[in-house]
Amino acid sequence: MAQQPVQGLDVYDRGEGLMFKDRAEGYGLQFRAMAQMSSEVRHFAGTDETHWRFRARRMRLRFSGQSTSQRFTYRLQYELARPEGDGDAISGMLMDAWLAYSPNNRFRLTFGQRASLSDNLEMRTGSQSLQLIERSRLTSAFSTIREFGIFAEGRIRAGSRGWMKLAGSVVTGDGSTAWVAENHGGFKYEGRVEWLPFGLFRSFGQYRQADLVREVQPRLVVSGYGSYNEGVSSRRGRTSGDIIYLDEQFNEALPDYWKVGADALFKYRGWTVIAEWVLADAVVPVDQIKQRVRNDGTVSTTFEGGVDAYVRGRMMLGSAINVQAGYIFPSLWSVDGRITQLSPAADSFLLNPTFYGRNAYQELGVSRYFGRDYGSKVQLGVVRTSAEPFALTTRGDTFDGTEWTVRMMTTFAL
Repeated sequence: MAQQPVQGLDVYDRGEGLMFKDRAEGYGLQFRAMAQMSSEVRHFAGTDETHWRFRARRMRLRFSGQSTSQRFTYRLQYELARPEGDGDAISGMLMDAWLAYSPNNRFRLTFGQRASLSDNLEMRTGSQSLQLIERSRLTSAFSTIREFGIFAEGRIRAGSRGWMKLAGSVVTGDGSTAWVAENHGGFKYEGRVEWLPFGLFRSFGQYRQADLVREVQPRLVVSGYGSYNEGVSSRRGRTSGDIIYLDEQFNEALPDYWKVGADALFKYRGWTVIAEWVLADAVVPVDQIKQRVRNDGTVSTTFEGGVDAYVRGRMMLGSAINVQAGYIFPSLWSVDGRITQLSPAADSFLLNPTFYGRNAYQELGVSRYFGRDYGSKVQLGVVRTSAEPFALTTRGDTFDGTEWTVRMMTTFAL
């Protein structure tokens, strides 16, 4: 008997990963990997304090696939580099773990852990496609990055060329620690609306910053989003159980956290322009909160400045704007710039003198891509940060208010 022909097909596109696909059955598996190595030097003007840092910024593995009917899709993504932020030592390890069902090409229902719907546009673009080395300070101050729950997404026509994308979710509100940590508080409700008046972007360009495909027609997406988190136990709902308050009967009495924002992305012939705005605030149950839990597990009834000011002072509250633009030349050199402004609330952790107290950022970057893909590039960036008079250096000293950071990063993606 003659041997049956092999139905499998292996496809490799640098930056897009390796695809194993069975043409006869219709199922497929994609494997992607990325490594980013970075170095930076920080200097505080008016002092002799300079800090160097070298690290593996991101080391990621991602598996995704589809069923025979192509109605079911899934993804697993892991971060192998040591995560940073909020003192959470495990939040970055498992990034994505979800299963989605699509009855048609205009609707999808997802269950599991994935990117939050109520984060700004920058958080919805791939890390290897960023115009500049790091995302803006708006993103690091207000985003929750990942959530665990149920997500619904759909799109409908809006005119002859345009589209409207609608999305909503009910999630735990505890970020990416929901699957390993005790759930404190209630659920988080998210919603997002996107308008694409000129049609869809090419090659998933809505979720990639640098315009390597050089859109031949103008492409624009304008978005609005919001979320309400019932009972947060961290600074903005990124982790679970870090900050706990109690009533007189030792029951949890946690503040609610809400956020709204708007953003826009424009691309055309190598140009990329991004504008973002976000506002976050809290609802503090002042009449209920009577005690706070210390880091060692003991409780205290003292609240410096009063309950409302104390609780707000440990949360990320206020507003911010971020505007960035760049152009990638046909030679695959890119020049990009960014301006970010934070406006902390009167009582906010954004006023912490060591970690924050820095509200104005200007950044300039130059990148060299080694192909018309997101597989390999080298980036260099300079950031000027303006700090408040009370801001401190990493040693705890005062400085004249200007902080300089020079960064370099290499990206290699399978």
